[in-house]
Amino acid sequence: MTNLAAHPALEPTTLAGAKLANRLAVAPMTRVSAGEDGTPTEAMARYYSAFASGGFGLVITEGTYTDDQYSQGYFFQPGIVSESHVEAWKPIVESIHAGGARAVMQLMHAGALSQGNRYRTDTAGPSAVPPKGQMMPEYGGSGEWPTPHAMSDDDIETAVQGFVSAAENARRAGFDGVEVHAANGYLLDQFLTDYTNLRTDPYGGPVANRIRLTAQVVEAIRAHIPDEDFIVGVRLSQTKVNDFQYRWAGSNDARVVFSSLADAGAGYLHIASEGRDWIETARLDDGDTITALAKKVTGLPVIANGGMHDLQQAAQLLEGGHADVLSLGRGALANPDLPNRVAGGHELESFDHAMLQPRASLDNAEEWRRNISA
Repeated sequence: MTNLAAHPALEPTTLAGAKLANRLAVAPMTRVSAGEDGTPTEAMARYYSAFASGGFGLVITEGTYTDDQYSQGYFFQPGIVSESHVEAWKPIVESIHAGGARAVMQLMHAGALSQGNRYRTDTAGPSAVPPKGQMMPEYGGSGEWPTPHAMSDDDIETAVQGFVSAAENARRAGFDGVEVHAANGYLLDQFLTDYTNLRTDPYGGPVANRIRLTAQVVEAIRAHIPDEDFIVGVRLSQTKVNDFQYRWAGSNDARVVFSSLADAGAGYLHIASEGRDWIETARLDDGDTITALAKKVTGLPVIANGGMHDLQQAAQLLEGGHADVLSLGRGALANPDLPNRVAGGHELESFDHAMLQPRASLDNAEEWRRNISA
């Protein structure tokens, strides 16, 4: 049994040149708790600062929309588009830094998986293919997803420039870096996924073409913000919010994806497991793990996600060289002070899905914590 007080996740490390107090990160989690216009709130500041004061070395924000066109995925999702957005994020970043953590903003374009956009009523994606499954009620959706229109070259350029502008706005708000959301079924993942991308232009066909847009986004951000101290990471996943079964074609495709993003200038790779334990989604056809392969192919630091509140598994993953940093979603929601608890040898609270019902908002999480402490 792992000695929790000496857990390897508590060791300091660096991520894309940035020093972290430990190897524990808060995973990006949609909280639908911003103002109607996407402006962050004081409740969000309390929410994020609790993770920093609880000992996490890195806090990655929820997916934040990047433009005033097709990017917004949910009503009450935060944005980083307007000057009011930038100003409202500043005290949140300050509170994260005051707690001793690094702050990274996740930049998200929902694409075809938009179920609430204050700017538009239609959706856009790589091809006119309706997404699988149903909209997500915990994020305010219901019924089947609409069929998106296939993005034109102008639409694609607008999306890329949205990511660039959003990264610059995040930098001005004080963030240490950004994470490009190319996972979980959203726009950039839609381009990567074979059944949602039926294009016959340079963005479609073989995997090298399907990862092209994500690489283009990373390159464009890096060209606009050449400061090496500003982190530009990428989050990837095989599974999706609307398809837990999907897997990449195999290790050869994974190698192309990873090397393309490293060549584009990514500072780290964050491999997500959308709703599944890491071990369920990590194994590739040749027996290697997807996170270890990412490290091997690119030499970049890798963040692993999925069930990392299982501290024994977390230790084995780090000690086995499968990843450099661990990100926690459910475990962090139930234990905002998880690193401090581990360091003190204290038990962790179990996650209860009631924290996300009937909406995945901060109010529900705070009510849940009040109830368990009563």
